[in-house]
Amino acid sequence: MLIREAQDSDFPAIWSIFKEVVSTGDTYPYLPDMTEAEAYNLWMSQPHQTFVAEEDGPIYGTYVIKQNHPGLGSHVCNCGYMVASTARGRGIATAMCHHSQKTALALGYKAIQFNLVVATNEGAVHLWQKLGFEIIGRLPQAFNHHQHGYVDAFVMYKWLGG
Repeated sequence: MLIREAQDSDFPAIWSIFKEVVSTGDTYPYLPDMTEAEAYNLWMSQPHQTFVAEEDGPIYGTYVIKQNHPGLGSHVCNCGYMVASTARGRGIATAMCHHSQKTALALGYKAIQFNLVVATNEGAVHLWQKLGFEIIGRLPQAFNHHQHGYVDAFVMYKWLGG
């Protein structure tokens, strides 16, 4: 698996993954009917960096890394990860998370914070905990899940050192 910085030419593959993940309404707070242009701005223009995970050519995953807060909180970054449904369970999210931690340190960040991990997304919660992230807060009914209605979300955090 190769994880590399995304290029504009990668966006059609990223959009395919993004649209699939967001349209379910169960893991990301973005509107399920977000347009391609809105997604491009959110995933390619605003973050500090965007990456893709490819295996033998096709792109199966993507992640972004960005500053979580400016100024005196600028040493903490935020990341978001998406994996195509056809590639789940193959270690792509794990590999991207490891990559993002190394990237964060290289960019001068000292920690990673996930601001809204949906509590019903048990696979993600388990994976992030396995990779050393702690639940540092519970946000009651912070996410309007398409199937379950209002559900809790977690703030998760990992100090990277330095």
